[in-house]
Amino acid sequence: MGKDVIVACDFSSKEDTLRFLDKFQGSRKPFVKIGMELYYAAGNDIVKEIKARGHKIFLDLKLHDIPNTVKKAMKVLSDLDVDIVNVHAAGTKEMMKAALEGLTRADGTRPLLIAVTMLTSTDQKAMEEDLLIKEPIGEVVMHYAENARDAGLDGIVCSPLEARLVHDRCGDAFLTVTPGIRFPESAGDDQKRIMSPEKAKAEGCDYIVVGRPVTQAEDPVAAYERCIREFVD
Repeated sequence: MGKDVIVACDFSSKEDTLRFLDKFQGSRKPFVKIGMELYYAAGNDIVKEIKARGHKIFLDLKLHDIPNTVKKAMKVLSDLDVDIVNVHAAGTKEMMKAALEGLTRADGTRPLLIAVTMLTSTDQKAMEEDLLIKEPIGEVVMHYAENARDAGLDGIVCSPLEARLVHDRCGDAFLTVTPGIRFPESAGDDQKRIMSPEKAKAEGCDYIVVGRPVTQAEDPVAAYERCIREFVD
């Protein structure tokens, strides 16, 4: 898969989600992110419904548990035919290797597996005071990225501010999936490390995840198409 815009469908119900996706009938079908709120509300049914409509899916559940539990959970998720799933890199290399093993089907196929490094709502101050991690946030992200690469994962979720350095350290084939995307005129909301689609492209991001600037836009299709123009085309 090449560069793409992933739309974060952070809705609380199946009905709201499908109503939103109905707006894209007759236009390009967006790559969709299903996060915890929607998955916990609608379960596997919403995954299957969106997949049946022809959308690619990033199932964003951020698994983080002991290796055996994550491995078994990934075996279940591998049957959903999604395109990307993720774990928390903080779960250790052993956990990430177990996730990869559980996700791989008997025929050797699997979705892409990426790891969350540091949430984009976390800044240096919060990392030091809440997590007691004193190193610079960029170095923490790089360390987590290298652990994910060494565990055999396909890439990481990171801030767009770190994408170029991740590629420098882990190679161009190591994917960067970057939330924290806002248009220049948009508010940052709870995201602290943000970037525009156009600048994210220049920084070498592979996938950008865009939520409220599209889902809460007066014209979501136009907002999505703007992201495509600025990031993909």
